[in-house]
Order: sequence, then structure tokens, then C-alpha cells
Amino acid sequence: MSERFHIVGISGSLRKHSHNTQLLHNAAALLPEDFRFTLADISVLPLYNQDLESELPEAVKQFAELLHSGNGFLISSPEYNGQLSGALKNALDWASRPALQTPLAQKPVALMGATPGMGGTGRAQVGIRSLLFALNMDSVNRPEFLLPQSHTKFDESGALTDPMAQQIMQQLVDNLVTKIKKHASEQ
Repeated sequence: MSERFHIVGISGSLRKHSHNTQLLHNAAALLPEDFRFTLADISVLPLYNQDLESELPEAVKQFAELLHSGNGFLISSPEYNGQLSGALKNALDWASRPALQTPLAQKPVALMGATPGMGGTGRAQVGIRSLLFALNMDSVNRPEFLLPQSHTKFDESGALTDPMAQQIMQQLVDNLVTKIKKHASEQ
């Protein structure tokens, strides 16, 4: 079966071996055959500055093109000081701009997060959900995927090893897939 749908993943962590990026790769492996997955590289985006909108940097143009190609999005973010990462906020700020033709508006999105702490990114996800609302995205609300003590839940290859987390991730991916297919049928 050919790929019909495209999910763009955005990791709020810039770390090379980020648990949040590993979550995205694990989720991508659960997608049906008619879905493809691309991980956005937000590390190349300059800090948002409205002055740059008149002549968009090439990295921002490429990011916008990737976002426009997505039928849906999967975001995974750590929690820094009880908030979402600055890198993710910067990427979402760029994506919200009319100069980029707001490529996230009305598109399905699912959210997850991993942290070595005990809170499992719950506070950060509240902030991210507020941003997704402001971006007019169609959020998957359940299940919530919060992975605490993430440093104990991956093997050496980056595979998620926690059976309960695997089950919740599968439900989240299934709900995103359903939402994307429903959205496509209404177009």
C-alpha cells in the first residue's frame, strides 16, 4: 500500500539522544503502512523575530514547507522548569505566523512527553495544549502520554520498554490516525 498520509514529528528537545525524540521514533513505528513519518529539525530555526518575516530565512522556509506537507503532527517535549522547552516554543511561534500561512491551523495533533523526573511533563503539556489551542489545531485529548523516569524506560537501541507506556502510546497513535483520516475525508 502506498503512503497516503504524512505525519510530521516535532521534538522539543535538541539533545542528540533525547528521550522525546526516541518517543517520536517509537510512535512512528506504530503507524499504519499508508502513513509516513518525518522528524522536523527545529535546531536550525533562528529565534523568532518579526523583522525576519519580510525575508524569511531558508531554514524557516523549509520548516514551513515540511509543516504544510503534514496531514497531522506528533509533538514530544521535555519539561524544563515546569514549562515547555524554549526550542519548541520558538518553532511553534514561527509556525503561527501569517508569513508562513499558518501551516498548523485546523490540522490534527497529538502530544506526548518524557522526562527523567517524576512529573512526566504534565505541567509542560498544559502550556503546550494552550499553544495548540491558540494555533487552532485539532488536538487528540486522550490518552494523555506522560513518561516519568524516562531514563529507565528505553533500551540501548532507543526502544521503549515499559509495557504500559507502549499500550498508551499505541492508543495515542491510533487516535491520531483516526483523526487524520476523518479530517481527510471531510476535505
